[in-house]
Amino acid sequence: MRTWVRRGGLSTLVFLLPLLVIFGVFSWLPIVRAALMSVQQTNLVTAPEFVGLENFESVLADPLFWTAVQNTGLFALIALVFGYPLPLVLAVLMSEVRRFRGLFSAIAYLPVVVPPVVAVLMWKFFYDARPDGVFNTILGWVGLGPYQWLQSADTALPSLVLEATWAAAGGTVIIYLAALIGVPAELYDAADVDGASIWRKIWHVTLPQLRGVLLVTLILQIIGTSQVFLEPFLFTGGGPANSTLSVLLLIYNYAFGSSLGGDYGAATALSLMLAVFLAALSAVYFWLTRSWSTS
Repeated sequence: MRTWVRRGGLSTLVFLLPLLVIFGVFSWLPIVRAALMSVQQTNLVTAPEFVGLENFESVLADPLFWTAVQNTGLFALIALVFGYPLPLVLAVLMSEVRRFRGLFSAIAYLPVVVPPVVAVLMWKFFYDARPDGVFNTILGWVGLGPYQWLQSADTALPSLVLEATWAAAGGTVIIYLAALIGVPAELYDAADVDGASIWRKIWHVTLPQLRGVLLVTLILQIIGTSQVFLEPFLFTGGGPANSTLSVLLLIYNYAFGSSLGGDYGAATALSLMLAVFLAALSAVYFWLTRSWSTS
């Protein structure tokens, strides 16, 4: 004990104590409280009643649960297919620009600065389904549209993905630009000597050097899109016909959707199910890519 104190263990613990208390109160305590509520029937006013796994059973039996899972998975898939490569393409193009690179970086990052609610309201105005709406007017110049956008079950979810990609791409572009600075210039010089085209340099030099960053941003995007809430909540409220109902929005509806009192047990049960799924997905992902990230 004395040796531990002399080596600075006590002073280290004193400095860590405020962080541990804050982390415990605001992180671990809510997790423990949620785990307890998931096996209780409670309205946060009267005494809770232990119900075991009934909350999980009721969530799994709810048809809206599977609708929300399907919509969330589709949202994540569309965002991954179209939204994941876009920041990388923009970063590579901007890294090749010799002039006004700072200006282009600022423009790319600008959507991140816009408050999320303001961005949604702005895009909601753009998505006006009338023929003289902003997007319908622009598409009308080339003979397309008008489209219903948020009013149609076929186009509502892709419309949400488009706005979410625009709002989040700027931060990822900056990350890729910073990573591109660390790519050794001699690798590109060697590729030039070999007569490699720009596409071959990207495929054989840029992408292998960014592999670690790409893996991290991939899992972060999967986790982020699996927890989509703001866009369905503000754009459509889960409609039309539940076509944009997400898992997180369903959790919100369980807890706060009824004026007579929320089903907090079902809400916390579904929250834990989502947390376990994302933790398992992350574990499997890192296990499958452990050799890639270290090579």
